[in-house]
This record gives sequence, C-alpha cells and structure tokens, in this order.
Amino acid sequence: MKYRNFGKIDYKPSALGFGCMRLPLDKGKINEEESIKMIRYAIDHGVNYIDTAYGYHDGESEILAGKALKDGYREKVRLATKSPIWLISKSDDFDRFLDEQLKKMATEKIEFYLLHGLGRESWEKVLRLGILKKAENARKDGRIGYLGFSFHDNYKSFEEIVNGYDGWEFCQIQYNYMDTENQAGTKGLKLASLKGLAVIVMEPMLGGRLSSPPQAVKGLFEEYEKRHSPADWALQWVWNQQEVSLVLSGMSTMKQVEENIVSAEKSGVNSLSAQDMQLLENVKAKFLDRSPIPCTQCSYCMPCPTGVNIPRNFELYNNGVIYEAMNSSKYVYKNFMPESERASQCSGCRSCEEKCPQKILISELMPRVNEALV
Repeated sequence: MKYRNFGKIDYKPSALGFGCMRLPLDKGKINEEESIKMIRYAIDHGVNYIDTAYGYHDGESEILAGKALKDGYREKVRLATKSPIWLISKSDDFDRFLDEQLKKMATEKIEFYLLHGLGRESWEKVLRLGILKKAENARKDGRIGYLGFSFHDNYKSFEEIVNGYDGWEFCQIQYNYMDTENQAGTKGLKLASLKGLAVIVMEPMLGGRLSSPPQAVKGLFEEYEKRHSPADWALQWVWNQQEVSLVLSGMSTMKQVEENIVSAEKSGVNSLSAQDMQLLENVKAKFLDRSPIPCTQCSYCMPCPTGVNIPRNFELYNNGVIYEAMNSSKYVYKNFMPESERASQCSGCRSCEEKCPQKILISELMPRVNEALV
C-alpha cells in the first residue's frame, strides 16, 4: 500500500480509504458478514482510514463499522464519521448526535469528525447555532481528534467556508476528471491545500459512472497503448495530484476492494505521463460531446420569474444522457430538488431565452426535461 501526506497533520493515510456508504446488501439490509470481511481484507492489505456517516444505510453503517473494527482492527485504523447537520435544530443536538455515534461505533474517540455536506445554507446554520464552539469543546474533551467538513455546493461557497474558520484541519470534496470545474473543483482543491488542509476526495468515479462508461467512451480506453480499466484510470487521475491526501471509494463487492487495492499500490503523484493525461482529456471531451443541451451553467438565465432552477434541471437531464444514468438523475430530481425549482414549474414566459448566450430554447425544452425526469 502507498501512503501519502495529510496536510499539516502528523499522519500518513493509505492512498485508498474505505467508504462505508455503498456496502453490500441482502434483502435491503447490510450484508454484515460480507461487509465485515471486505473491510478487514482492506485493513489487512494496508488501508488505515475508514469513513462512514450518521445517515449512511439508514443509520446502520456506523454500527457495522464498529463491528468490523472489533478483534483488534480498531487499533489499526483512523476512524472518520460525520455530524448530521441537516438534523440539528439547536446547539445541544451536536453533542447528542456525537454521543450516539460514539456508542454506535463502540469507540471512545473519533479521530476525524466532519460537519456533513456543508454548503451556503448549512454553513449559515452552523454559524447561527454556534456548532463550531460545540465541536471545539468535543475536541478538547477528547471525543473527537481533528475537525473538518464534507462539501456539496459551488466554489464560492467552498471559499467562504474554508476562509470562514481557522480551525479546519481537513476537508472532503467530490472530485474526478469530469468535476474539475464543478462544486469545489480544482480551484477548491488547491485553495484547501494552500491553507494547509488535508484534502480527502470522494466520488472519484462519480458514483460508478466513470467505471462503466458508454461504449463510445470505453473505446478510447481500449484503443490506448496502456490497458487499464476505466475505474483504474479514474483513480490514478486523482492520485496523480499532490494536493490529494487520500481517495475514498465506496465499495460494494470484494472484487472492487481487491481491484482498488491493486490500483492504490501502483499509485503516485505525477505518475501519469502527458499522453496519459491527454487520454483522459479526450475521454472527458467524448463524455461532454454526448450532452444534448449546450448549457454552460453560466446562469445568465437566472433568476427565473417562476423560480425554476434552469441550470440545475439541464444538468440533471444532461448527466442522465451523458452517463446513461437517467434513473440516477430521476432520483435526485424527485428526492433532492424542491418542487418549486423543477422544470415542471416553467410558465413558458421566454424571458430566460433573451438572456441565454447559447440561444437555447429553454421554454420548449423544459417540458421535455420534466417528462424525462419524473
């Protein structure tokens, strides 16, 4: 196993971390025997960072992680979990959830504790409720070791959060060769590293989309002189960057664990050649060529008079087509997008079309987008 630097913290994490968000299931519940076997196999092969969260697997992931780390395995790893900020309504909730998590995982201390899924609105909530003070007290009394946050929003919000508190020691961002300008992006990666934060990368394969690309994209890998799987290429691209402290993979099968460990063992900073990097640029371009709507996310069309989040609707639809994953886009549309912002709310006023630099016929496309996503 290869080990990397972790910001200013005196700790060498394994290049690969085990994410407990996509554990194998049996009749809708975590397959405990297989999950424990997978986690322990990873640890036996050098993985020393285990990541979970309060909400993963309907609250069962933390319990499973605690079981997997019995029999001497707890001493071999650093454990990370996350505070469910969306469930916190008053300051004291922070300690209530933290104490519950410690009990669920049968541990006295969580080495790496994150505020989960921060963005503009949740960051305002953290400040309003004084959550950072609560976290500092938990660090002082030994219930947590280091404090960080995971992130899902745009770069502007990321910059505000990183610069808004001097106590951050690490952060977790979504990052892969398709997301260099989405969410925190490359700018966020470099900003966090410049400030001395360790940077943990999640979704290196974009929820599995980059590991099973459409044939038109897959062909580029098959024609290249070096033969690696699309998943290996995606992981190596992230590990190639010196600002990355470790890469989390949410593994669902033992085969995935075995393959990802092999990938990690050959990883390294600046290990990809210029030709390798060009291959991945070509792959990215091929993916983007599949985009049916030429929206650049410039947001000149916003705000919409009726509240429709035009760029987000187009993004979900395009992603469904690009990655042949419309069910995933449907899930987000239904469960995470407010009804008031959906394409179904378009009134056809066309005021957005006057502002669109790409001259997209937005009012004509919105019904089609809604039909595809419902």
